[in-house]
Amino acid sequence: MDSRNESSETLRNKCAACFRQFNKIEHLVEHMRTSYHSVHEPICGICKKHCRSFESLREHLIGPLPKQECKNIFNIRGCRFCLAILDSSNARWNHQERCQFSSLSAGLLARLANLGIRDNLTIDNGGTRGPQVVALACKMVGGGSDGSLDLCARVCLIDESENIIFHTYVKPPIPVTNYRYETTGIRPEHLRDAMPLRQAQRKIQDFLCNGEPMWKIRPKGGNARILVGHCLDHDLARLQIEYPAVMIRDTSKYPPLMKTSKLSNSLKYLTQAYLGYDIQTGIQDPYEDCVATMRLYTRMRSQAHKIEYPLVSDPQNRNTFPSWRQTELERMTPQQMLEISRSDYYCWCLDSRDSTTTAAY
Repeated sequence: MDSRNESSETLRNKCAACFRQFNKIEHLVEHMRTSYHSVHEPICGICKKHCRSFESLREHLIGPLPKQECKNIFNIRGCRFCLAILDSSNARWNHQERCQFSSLSAGLLARLANLGIRDNLTIDNGGTRGPQVVALACKMVGGGSDGSLDLCARVCLIDESENIIFHTYVKPPIPVTNYRYETTGIRPEHLRDAMPLRQAQRKIQDFLCNGEPMWKIRPKGGNARILVGHCLDHDLARLQIEYPAVMIRDTSKYPPLMKTSKLSNSLKYLTQAYLGYDIQTGIQDPYEDCVATMRLYTRMRSQAHKIEYPLVSDPQNRNTFPSWRQTELERMTPQQMLEISRSDYYCWCLDSRDSTTTAAY
């Protein structure tokens, strides 16, 4: 009788998201308080386990120590790119063909290397409906006595349709001591008459703000553009551009795309694992990086998650397990706790949903 009661109590103290079991209900409450489980986490399509990242989900499905039942089904019906579970093996093959992107042609990248300046930056003051999304990438040459100081020498901006909005070589403010030609393809003649850094910085900053003062920029309902990229802190610092964090979508910092160790994955790895093709195999082009980050962003944004109220985008709503509710929380079932739990990051799926349509979810 005692063993049955103990088993029942353990089941009651099992997290409904990650399936961890606890000896006491107060330990489960503390786990929920710090784990921030939510509908926005990657979820196994077979057993419904919540994972912190897609890498964690990948390990659960096909890692060194997978859940065997899930692995067996995934090997038959699972997409190796988006990790979705399809209805049949035939549906899987059809889906996977659509899910895998093709790489950019070497000929196109070679033409872009000789493009020079392309400047389609325009300020429309919010004339386009909905948030405009652009991707940015830079290529760095070396400065300083040992050539280790990163200097922006080439920058590219594209729109959501992968069209080039802005592309130019950039003349660094200090002498270049290492052109890093093997990876950048940049030679001294490319920078001789290139656009000065200050001019490029001003053009890009004005374009991103789109006629809106920096202090007035807000994530919803404004004119400023959403900026997509990888390691954008680094690129923006080298361009000497400041931009509000609420408008930045960085694939190196987005929790679902990070390693299980909570460190960043390289853009090269993310593109190969989630888009299905290789980049940065020789001389690297910023347009190729822009396209990869934009594709990753649109894939993450397209996920159909149930909208939870109150919204996680409001920071004051994140702590749904305050200590003053401890007694009430300990009376809840694990499923009820999961229903009130909120994510600790902004899910990009919320970018595709206007506030007037969220009620439908």
